Amino acid sequence: MSFTRTLRAVSGAAVVGALLFGTAPVALADQMRDQQWALNSLHAEEAWKVSTGKGVTVAVIDSGVNGDAPDLKGNVLPGKNFSSGDPADQETKNDHGTSMASLIAGHGHGPGNSDGVMGLAPDAKILPVKHSDSQEDTYGTSYADSLRYAVDHGAKVVNMSIGGVGSPTEEEKSAIAYAAKHDVLLVASSGNNGSDNPSYPAAAPGVLAVGAVDRHQKVWDDSNYGSYVMLTAPGVEIRSAAASKPYRYASGTSDSTAYVSAAAALLRSKFPDLTAGQIANRLVKTAKAPAGTDTPDPYYGYGVIDPYKALTADIPAGSKNGPLKSPEAGDDGLMKPSNTSDATEPRDTSNIRAVFGIIGFSLIVLFVIVGITVLVVVKKKRKNGPPPGGPTGFGGPGGPGLPPQQGMYQQPGAYQQQPGGQGPYPPAPPGR
Repeated sequence: MSFTRTLRAVSGAAVVGALLFGTAPVALADQMRDQQWALNSLHAEEAWKVSTGKGVTVAVIDSGVNGDAPDLKGNVLPGKNFSSGDPADQETKNDHGTSMASLIAGHGHGPGNSDGVMGLAPDAKILPVKHSDSQEDTYGTSYADSLRYAVDHGAKVVNMSIGGVGSPTEEEKSAIAYAAKHDVLLVASSGNNGSDNPSYPAAAPGVLAVGAVDRHQKVWDDSNYGSYVMLTAPGVEIRSAAASKPYRYASGTSDSTAYVSAAAALLRSKFPDLTAGQIANRLVKTAKAPAGTDTPDPYYGYGVIDPYKALTADIPAGSKNGPLKSPEAGDDGLMKPSNTSDATEPRDTSNIRAVFGIIGFSLIVLFVIVGITVLVVVKKKRKNGPPPGGPTGFGGPGGPGLPPQQGMYQQPGAYQQQPGGQGPYPPAPPGR
């Protein structure tokens, strides 16, 4: 196969405005608030009073990140380049990766950090993992090594604003399973074709797939849909930082994915003991779909994220895997996919069956020997006459004219195998 292409970006105009940011960001000036409408829609100011993502590393598998961008300086780690061109943290050619990073961990700049773009998790760190040097060279490029690197270098959330048609390779499946095994939450974009064709890695088991909505919380026309879509977030007319120009203006599920990754970073900072699946569970349980929408919906998933509510609502932790269909990794690192999140790897019972077989055969032989012995004894007794003492003699109740007493051994009942397995994962209801 392979698969991937970076989701298309729309370059745009500069962003100006004011933003105050201290230990926790405070109110935005009206102009910047209007241009970064997503922050208002996501109740960012309220969320920042609870968590700013401090202590959490978010890997951005993309075209690289410009760590010198004013709104990101100090929040970008060195990372690694798995492609060509600029180092992962010194991107100058493309805008896509820098844009995603700024939506996640932008902190503004200038006096009091009052200018520029603010991300939803401004105290998170970005681990740039350069997957491609341009949009064209992503075709046929595997993300397997990039993902494993992100897991091995401390990422608790991985943003994958990349995607394309075609199932993952075995190496990519193995990498996804590796991330799940190490409790790393993978967030990926559903795609920008406005179709129901599954996009990968978003549609792979173990990945949280994200669609895009506009400022009215209506699904974007070009947002891909299907049963694999789990959440939606702002992704239309989004302002963000860029590498080759000051700022970017774009629409796409790439942007909405970055916001979900940032929300996950807020939660992982606030709830460090929760698993990746339990973090996804909080996002799902607090998401909001339009009135009258049955969830999960193929367009909205479980709804539009609400980071503040996810941070503050009283929600039981739930199962380890939460709503994610979790892949399982064996000792060889290959994925053993399951239909449900709580499925476990079947045990090898061949040795147990062999032991039971030997025991059963031995019992049958023993029964035959005992049976022959009893018959010989009975015939001998009949030939020599009943034992002395009549019915209460050595022969017990089997006295003259009565059937012989049954032997003391009773054949045990067969072992009953308990029913196992679990039902299939429930399909999403059709329609919007």
